[in-house]
Amino acid sequence: MKIMIFAGSIRSGSFNGQLAHAANSVLAEMGAETTFVSLGDYPMPIYDDDLKAEKGIPDNVTKLAKLLAAQDGLFIASPEYNASITPLLKNAIDWMSVIRTDPKPFPGLVVALGSASPGGLGGIRGLYHLRAVLMNVEAQIITEQCAVSRASGAFGDDGLPTDERTLSMLRATCRSLMEIAVSGRGRG
Repeated sequence: MKIMIFAGSIRSGSFNGQLAHAANSVLAEMGAETTFVSLGDYPMPIYDDDLKAEKGIPDNVTKLAKLLAAQDGLFIASPEYNASITPLLKNAIDWMSVIRTDPKPFPGLVVALGSASPGGLGGIRGLYHLRAVLMNVEAQIITEQCAVSRASGAFGDDGLPTDERTLSMLRATCRSLMEIAVSGRGRG
């Protein structure tokens, strides 16, 4: 079982970076072969159809899309920006969604969502928008998701959520991701 994990933020000390690392640990503990990616390692210009027509799809987009296409599943830890998703994450999805040659990264890909926020809602409003974007590119988003509220003090020295309810939510999300991906309900 090959699972990629990344955060929709590259800010140093990002709560969603912490959540992505926690998901990576939980998935590895459950037996997944994990690939942790920073979107900062794949810089991309802002999506522009004219740029695509003139220069083609940027190399970093192709590299990330090929890596993603080789996975059975994906866990995204996404910050909430103004009740939506980050420009960094939306741009990466937009670029990878226009790849017309195989392997296409999104159709049938099983995806789990999580968010961490200093607020009381844990970034849940942004996950609604992310779910809609991913469904549009034909990814299969699992029902379970993990929202970490009051994230500034939510992670322990081991990198995992200290609150048992939040840790259980993360584990349930990761377990469901692996079960659905392995059952063949995604890419098969």
